[in-house]
Amino acid sequence: MSDIAYLNGEFLPLDQARVSVLDRGFIFGDGVYEVIPVYSRRPFRLPEHLARLRRSLNAIRLANPLADAEWTRLIHDLIARNGGEDQSIYLQVTRGVAKRDHAFPADAKPTVFMMASPLVAPSRELIEKGASAITATDFRWLRCDVKATSLLANCLLRQHALDAGADEVVMFRDGSLTEGSASNVFVVKRGVLLAPPKNQLVLPGITYDVVLELAAAKNVPSEVRKIPEDEVRNADELWLSSSSKEVLAITTLDGRPVGSGRPGAVFKLIHQAFQDFKRKVMRQAA
Repeated sequence: MSDIAYLNGEFLPLDQARVSVLDRGFIFGDGVYEVIPVYSRRPFRLPEHLARLRRSLNAIRLANPLADAEWTRLIHDLIARNGGEDQSIYLQVTRGVAKRDHAFPADAKPTVFMMASPLVAPSRELIEKGASAITATDFRWLRCDVKATSLLANCLLRQHALDAGADEVVMFRDGSLTEGSASNVFVVKRGVLLAPPKNQLVLPGITYDVVLELAAAKNVPSEVRKIPEDEVRNADELWLSSSSKEVLAITTLDGRPVGSGRPGAVFKLIHQAFQDFKRKVMRQAA
């Protein structure tokens, strides 16, 4: 059976979904998106994802085309129409079709698109060994809190990591940690979990919030503050978090081991707590 997508009020095979070349998402990257993990056919933290979608839409001055109840209904419908217990829902809203002009069109209708893909969790080997990362200057725009579709800088940074044989890039701006090309980044030093603050330079990650909640539940002390580059380079542990990678240790940075060069004790505690939390939430939702 073909993968089923949703486009502007219609469910249809993904390979039949079409948008105009004058769509402002195509011409300008004028739109926002969300990625929602689905476990056992249940979307994970859907209200939080929809709240972040609203914030992104508000930031680019685009009215939300659907109420939360309608988003919820359509997302559940899309999950049901596609195979697989664990899925990744990608949804995108652009400003719609209009003549090419930088100014916002007065009467364009937003384009709403969603698709489902298999959710592939990190392998056991990667969890046990850890990921590799390199560092780079964060040269993205100054509204990284907006989950915008214009991701060219992120693509360049991610490719820079892959060209170097690494899994991710850890970025610094003005001497402080921001995030990865497609992830949030955490530091552990002397048993304290450090996280960059949510501001315009960092995407407010849903998994980022879960990690801090689990740290509090497990009595792991944490601080949300600016993290200088030298603290990152001298960390006992480094982690990345995202909707697809969940929580993953970074064990080499710029070719040098982080801490012992293996996933640390605090990571193992939080990683297990995340798996337990995920199973509990899915049981409650069933």
